[in-house]
Amino acid sequence: MRSIRSLYGIAIFLSAFLLFLVEPMSAKQLLPALGGSSAVWLTCLVFFQLTLLLGYLYAHWLTRRPFNRRQQILYLALLLLAIVALAAQKILRPDLSQGSLHPVTTIFIDLTLTIGLPFLLLGSTSPLLQIWLFRSEGGSVPYRLFALSNIGSLLALLAYPTLVEPHLALKTQRLLWAAGFMVYAVLCAILSRQVPSTTQAIPAEAAASDSPPTSFATRWLWFLLPMAAAMQLSAVTSHITSNIAAIPLLWILPLAVYLITFILAFEFPRLYRRSIVVRLLVVMLASLGYAISKVDSSFPIGIAILFFLIECFIACLFCHAEAYALRPRRPSETTLFYLLVAAGGVTGTFFIGIASPLIFAANYDLSITFLVTALLALAVTWPDGWGQRMLWATASALVLFLNFALHNAYAQQALLETRNFYGSLRVKHDVTHEGDPLRMLLNGTIQHGNQIFSPGLDRTPTTYYARDSGIGLALANCCANRPRNIGVVGLGAGTLAAYGNAGDRIRFYEINPHVEPIARNLFTYLRDSPARITITEGDARASLAQEAPQHFDVLVVDAFSGDAIPIHLLTTEALRLYQRHLAPNGILAFHVSNQYLNLAPEVAQLAASVHMQARLFDTPSVDPRGEFRSTWVLVTADPGFFNRPEIAITATLITPIPRLRAWTDDYSSLLPIFQPTGH
Repeated sequence: MRSIRSLYGIAIFLSAFLLFLVEPMSAKQLLPALGGSSAVWLTCLVFFQLTLLLGYLYAHWLTRRPFNRRQQILYLALLLLAIVALAAQKILRPDLSQGSLHPVTTIFIDLTLTIGLPFLLLGSTSPLLQIWLFRSEGGSVPYRLFALSNIGSLLALLAYPTLVEPHLALKTQRLLWAAGFMVYAVLCAILSRQVPSTTQAIPAEAAASDSPPTSFATRWLWFLLPMAAAMQLSAVTSHITSNIAAIPLLWILPLAVYLITFILAFEFPRLYRRSIVVRLLVVMLASLGYAISKVDSSFPIGIAILFFLIECFIACLFCHAEAYALRPRRPSETTLFYLLVAAGGVTGTFFIGIASPLIFAANYDLSITFLVTALLALAVTWPDGWGQRMLWATASALVLFLNFALHNAYAQQALLETRNFYGSLRVKHDVTHEGDPLRMLLNGTIQHGNQIFSPGLDRTPTTYYARDSGIGLALANCCANRPRNIGVVGLGAGTLAAYGNAGDRIRFYEINPHVEPIARNLFTYLRDSPARITITEGDARASLAQEAPQHFDVLVVDAFSGDAIPIHLLTTEALRLYQRHLAPNGILAFHVSNQYLNLAPEVAQLAASVHMQARLFDTPSVDPRGEFRSTWVLVTADPGFFNRPEIAITATLITPIPRLRAWTDDYSSLLPIFQPTGH
């Protein structure tokens, strides 16, 4: 009997481990079509939560019926079909070349066809096997196995970026994962044969229970509390990865916190003290609510990340522990409980990841999440007396006020606010230190372009594109006095159009459809440039793959300083594509300014892999001209370019990183080039 019980534990642990291994693996496979936006991960998270809900629904349906030979055959047939689907992934994968035009639909279709059924079956494992174990042994439903599944999830989450991704190519990852799924399928097939056949849906032990049915209000809380926790996860992840620090793999921390609270709530419920947690929660909501209301202020990165993670931990622990305290006492309601928990998770991630960018022009995700959390704390603590009622009623009113205050704060000095799948854009009017009018394009808090509106400066390239920067030197020295043909990956405010002369051609590639109208109407770089300018909408790599050779004298790849790293633009396959579009002795200019990633050695590796040379150009900031410190890597096959005096005086050799591998579409890892202390 003990060995069978161990098999249940192994199957549940393995299913959760495989679930959280396939999540980052599947999301990574989508990057060549959809870019590196953090919204890709959030949308994938919505899909995973939705499929998990369907898995719980399948488990609920299966356990509400007598388990007999027919049910067992259905279960085994689905396991076999899932294995066939994994084997046929190449055939099932849809064409992603136009994926950036409809990113959400593309993500859902691709994930459904490639991992949908295996993911659904893995997601159904924990509630289904808990009921099977209860039917086999009787007693009470083993809710602690849910904590075991979350331990498996947490270990997989930590293992992927540290052990799996740095050492295994995607193809190898997929093969090993498929082998793990087959082991899981065999375990489940064995366990399905151990479940006693019944002629009734609910075992006699459950039917004889004296516990009354769960109230309607409590069932609502089974749904709403996990919904608030999922909103916390999604909103905090989005905020700290796009507004606090563009640190790679940072999304792991909120998800790890989320899983730890599940483990604590279901495995160690006696450690939870509502009186302490609600006091901490109101303090964190108040302090961080004040912090996010200061939209143009910043706090030390380490402190800001730590405080948001603490708030996420306290809020998710409150939601999950309270949901566990309200768990059903009737075994027949167990799968319904998990079903509503999963439904809440889907709703929370869907609202933050998909609905909110469509509904709101600015980012109110955190403030709305705080409001939902406060209202649920009011509902849960209502029986505790008037003290708690007044506390949380006041807190809810203040957080509601915060939402209106945040709206007013965003509107100050803002000429435009817009939001979509690719981010939250804001154009802000300000003045320079010398009093000249200044207009800034921001994605969250990250500046994507500035323009100084004063005589003599309105056509001066600012920020990372100064004339003495790497790109400034490349454009000044590429073509003698003849007209230039320039390609630019990333439009921003259109700053590079300031380099255009009569006869030049500049072709921009921009994935975000909201950027072009902003660059054309609220900045003047594009319309003031005498060059002939065209703009291609969509992912640059997908667009270049479909175009005839463009013969660019300079191709600028400017996509590595924002809130995400589009690795698919920095692989050997991408470099060969760029080579096809370069003129003889053309120049590739990679903008690699980044506080936490040392991308230059990786670019040098890629250049060497295609027999080109690379040099680093690091220039300081000049505040009066609005010039930021910038880091560029120029790559060319022209043997004499880096020997020119005007180039050689600034260029430096790139220090290699030991054992660093050139990235491919099948292998990449940010860990070897990660600089946790910044620079």
